[in-house]
Amino acid sequence: MSSYQFDALVIGSGVAGLASAIRLGESGLKVGILTREKDPKISNTFWAQGGIIYEKSGEPTEGEGSLVDDIMKASSGTSLLEAAQLVQRRSGEILENLLIKKAKTNFQKSDRGDLTFTMEACHSKSRILYQGDFTGREIQVSMLNYLNDKKRFPNVTFLTGHTAIDLLTPLHHGVRIQQRYEEPRVLGAYVFNQETGMTAKALAKVTVLATGGIGALYLNHSNSEGARGDGHAMAKRAGAIFTDMEFIQFHPTTFFDKSSHRRFLISEALRGEGGVLVNSEGRAFMSKYHPDRELAPRDVVARSIHEEMIATRHECVYLDITHKDSDWVKNRFPTIYEHCLSKNVDITEEPIPVVPAAHYTCGGVKTDLNGRTNLAGLYAVGEVACTGLHGANRLASTSLLEGLTFGHIAAEDILESLPSVKSYDPTMIKDWKDGHLQVDIALTAQDWMTLKQTMWNYLGLTRSGDRLKRANAMLVELSEEIQRFYRDARLSDELIGLRNAVEVSQLVLSASKRNTESVGCFYRLP
Repeated sequence: MSSYQFDALVIGSGVAGLASAIRLGESGLKVGILTREKDPKISNTFWAQGGIIYEKSGEPTEGEGSLVDDIMKASSGTSLLEAAQLVQRRSGEILENLLIKKAKTNFQKSDRGDLTFTMEACHSKSRILYQGDFTGREIQVSMLNYLNDKKRFPNVTFLTGHTAIDLLTPLHHGVRIQQRYEEPRVLGAYVFNQETGMTAKALAKVTVLATGGIGALYLNHSNSEGARGDGHAMAKRAGAIFTDMEFIQFHPTTFFDKSSHRRFLISEALRGEGGVLVNSEGRAFMSKYHPDRELAPRDVVARSIHEEMIATRHECVYLDITHKDSDWVKNRFPTIYEHCLSKNVDITEEPIPVVPAAHYTCGGVKTDLNGRTNLAGLYAVGEVACTGLHGANRLASTSLLEGLTFGHIAAEDILESLPSVKSYDPTMIKDWKDGHLQVDIALTAQDWMTLKQTMWNYLGLTRSGDRLKRANAMLVELSEEIQRFYRDARLSDELIGLRNAVEVSQLVLSASKRNTESVGCFYRLP
């Protein structure tokens, strides 16, 4: 069985993984970046529209109007204060150094060449950098361009079209019984080459999970289809601790379109710029749900839309920006304008049909403020991780910022500890045993649909004791069936993802059963 040997293995190629890889690569370490996508651009970062917070030095660090205060308010006071303070303190310098100076990220500028800032929900002021309505794409591409300079980074290798199967640990994968007694530690991962169908061992002194969230487990979501919880499931099987998995944030406004499960995001910035939500009868309705109306916290807006859809017995509501100048709308939101126009909706002349969709995972693998997990050699950064920054609800435009900040901070911590870490002998890790049974794709397709509908109907915007009982029965049956044939099946990316998705769905279910308090983006009926 073939094997790779790295100083650091980064699993995931979004903003968090790339931030870690850049810092580690700059120090001369041998870095492997693994992504299941054939094109490393494809990630949740790429699809992010709104923007990224830029707190320059000299901004107030506490009290009314500070970033920390806004983070705490958005989370209903549940965020970890120390995490918010760290982001306030470190994020500005990291963003300026990595994105603006090194990657040359092209943020929107005024005619005079000054950076332009916008406003989003729950922010007390305009502090968000953006590029049109494709900020994530601009950040992703600029970071990849910087990292792909082989003269600068000859020591960085991309493993594209490779799916991580399981994290390697001496306890689970050692060839000798005595290895079970070693310190709980991650040594890399088994990886599946989608093109060849072969499996290899990728060993590393340190592994950085940067696999994103779990939005794609839901019938309606705004994420890439790869956001299916692969990193969460691998970490769970390795023995990592999880927290806050019940806190799934639903974006209030995605384009209502029956053609796919992945719904096109209608950025919160459109509401920040004056967009008004109206029901099927043309009446604005947010004032009766929250004094901040369209700029209320996301969970409030999402549930308000859901209530309005039920009250009017209509399949969507509408977001109206037609009162703004036509040319301004086209220039400010070019991607949204073009997408909607391709669906025969001219947003300068008619309101946009919108519905809520699963958007962001606030919980995840529990880490400290350096990105360390409870397993030696395993770090988690970005949406797969839970530092406590978001608490029960994420403040708008903190997602890209969190990934960038903690991806960099984790790399700093790794650089301090790595000199004392020795490489592990790959012959002391078992080879992967390939299955031989061909999987019926019709069955896996049906399993995926069952899972997505279960998550949407019973573990979605509103949860209840009865819904959780129904979800438990369906997920137990689905899990038993998948585990039964997974052991002997021939591997595929689809099958690996399905196995992981069911395990992560059960994490969300367990957390939802434990928590009986409605707070933030978690809303539970008796």
